[in-house]
Amino acid sequence: MSFRISNNLVGILNFLTFLLSIPILAGGIWLSHNGKTECEKFLDTPLIILGVCLMVVSLAGLVGACCRVSWLLWFYLLVMFLLIIVVFCFTIFAFVVTNKGAGEVLSGKGYKEYKLGDYSDWLQKRVNNTKNWNKIKSCLIDAKVCSSFSDKYANDTLTEFYSENLSAIQSGCCKPSDSCGFTYVSPTDWTKTTTNSTNPDCSAWENDTNVLCFNCQSCKAGFLDNLKSDWKKVAIVNIVFLIFLVIVYSVGCCAFRNNRKDNAYSSGWKHT
Repeated sequence: MSFRISNNLVGILNFLTFLLSIPILAGGIWLSHNGKTECEKFLDTPLIILGVCLMVVSLAGLVGACCRVSWLLWFYLLVMFLLIIVVFCFTIFAFVVTNKGAGEVLSGKGYKEYKLGDYSDWLQKRVNNTKNWNKIKSCLIDAKVCSSFSDKYANDTLTEFYSENLSAIQSGCCKPSDSCGFTYVSPTDWTKTTTNSTNPDCSAWENDTNVLCFNCQSCKAGFLDNLKSDWKKVAIVNIVFLIFLVIVYSVGCCAFRNNRKDNAYSSGWKHT
């Protein structure tokens, strides 16, 4: 019996996935041995797990479709079905937890300021966890988000600085809140003055480049605003990926049905 088109398609798609899993796995192993920062080391385990899973599942789909091994193809379809459920649930979840929160527009300023209470309770709990925030803070410091910010705007006058279009993380972590009323010296150097502000971030601010406003509520809010934007982009990509998965799953079901028919045909031929 001629080889079925659906089996060919599943075989080709899984061969490409297998090739993709190799650099992912290699990248995870490389990071585990050569990662220098906490952020780099944080990525090694997920990459290794993802690479191994892709390799195993793609091999199951490849062998199951091309060699007509029905139980391997059944395993492949089961994993694909679970993946579709997970991606669908995560996409819905991402839209739900990112539907709240936005920066506050300030009169005469090119940047916005961010308040932690404006974001979803679930996200707030994640960043208010000391262990989680210490890791995030370490990543922000390692990424030198405020060092590059200071260098870029080092020669700004106060008026020029106020007109800059700062990112959410720069606004929340690298400078004190405007409500504190501190005196500007440079982007990351402010003279503390007596203030009547009830904002707890005013007392958390330090000119030390490893402290700045990394312990501020505004920094957590700025991080969440950045995360919110990234998650929305990921959610949109997930929708496209979900459609692709459903198509592949449908083709895989056809290949599985073909395997069963071919195996039944072969068994019946042998008995005759």
